[in-house]
Amino acid sequence: MIAASQLNGRVLLAVGMIVVGVRVVGWLMARLGQPPVLGEIVAGIVLGPSVLGLLAPEVEGYLFPQQVIAAMRILAEFGLILFVFLIGLEMDLSPLRGQGRRVVLISQTSILFPVMLAVPLALVLYPAWGAGVSRLGFTLFFATALSITAFPVLARLLRETGLFRTRIGVMCLLCAAVNDAMAWCLLAVVVAVVNASGPAEVIRTILCTGALVGAMLVALRPALARLADPPLWSVLAVLVFSAWATDKIGVNAVFGAFLAGSIMPRAAHWRHVVQERLEDVVSSLLLPIFFVLVGLSTRVDQLTSASSWLVVLLIMAVAITGKLGGSAAAARLTGESWTHAVTIGVLMNTRGLTEIVVLSVGLQLGLITPAVFTMLVIMALVTTVMAAPVLGLLGRRDRRRRSALEAALAGPGPHPVGLDAAPSG
Repeated sequence: MIAASQLNGRVLLAVGMIVVGVRVVGWLMARLGQPPVLGEIVAGIVLGPSVLGLLAPEVEGYLFPQQVIAAMRILAEFGLILFVFLIGLEMDLSPLRGQGRRVVLISQTSILFPVMLAVPLALVLYPAWGAGVSRLGFTLFFATALSITAFPVLARLLRETGLFRTRIGVMCLLCAAVNDAMAWCLLAVVVAVVNASGPAEVIRTILCTGALVGAMLVALRPALARLADPPLWSVLAVLVFSAWATDKIGVNAVFGAFLAGSIMPRAAHWRHVVQERLEDVVSSLLLPIFFVLVGLSTRVDQLTSASSWLVVLLIMAVAITGKLGGSAAAARLTGESWTHAVTIGVLMNTRGLTEIVVLSVGLQLGLITPAVFTMLVIMALVTTVMAAPVLGLLGRRDRRRRSALEAALAGPGPHPVGLDAAPSG
């Protein structure tokens, strides 16, 4: 038991270790060719019972006793809603004009196909891994979790690989934006269904949520758009009251945070001002605290049996097949080459931060067990880590193909019609 006079100091020590730990692991991730943001998730697991708890249990126990964790949970909650708010703020669906059919087909297939594969898997896993959890809640949430694409991680990955301004990169960003919007709405519906006591309660929750969305779009968004330079207090007030409202409705505060970000004016200067004021504090301080708390809930050390790791491999296989395979097949049907289609599938398969946020909601609401939470965290890490090396392989293959084509065109003999040369006459 920590004395009240010592608690503040212990919390400050823990937060300081978290901030430094996240930066160190993020730097190591960057050196390994991975997005530095992945270091936040990995650092959380390293500082938790799965690594530090095994190597130095006394240190882990001193840094993160229950009283310190309880105090940090409040900071982590604010970090979570601010992060989700920034996801909504970054999301701009206006470039969909002219790309609608292709983007909608790819994005919706990348949700529908994983859900179709995840539902039967959830029903198979439930008897052994869903003890004490609602079967309906477990199944619906499991399917939702496997349909996620991490928009923020995808955007950073595209910048770091140079794909950000290519046609494929822009298309993937649009698909991920639609996917994320649909996934948050799907999560809101799942939470509403699980929390409701009957069909009437579900209908009431959906109607109240719809009324809130309508009021924010019709009344609040135009009012904010008239402010040339938004006061930060007004933005934070909208965020906090929106999160509070959806929490009271029964949908969860994170959906309110996402909604608040989504209804913010689309003017580039407006968004830049808000992001500039919030992003550094969120990414450098509050979000690392959230991910370390996630790491404390991730118990890789408890997956000791061969059957548990077989389930992990099965979940990863279904997740990758559903997301990567579904996205690639849809892209191929829209006329993309196989290389471009697989590239789109790999990019849409990145889950990262958004997946961890969604999983934390499910664990908090009791929709999944801690063991399944750990398995899904591992899946999120693997699908994020695999993106960069697979994209590198695809890029090298594409360059070799182009070099071979250029060599063939430069050789003797007539040039093939339809490639670089046009028919004469």
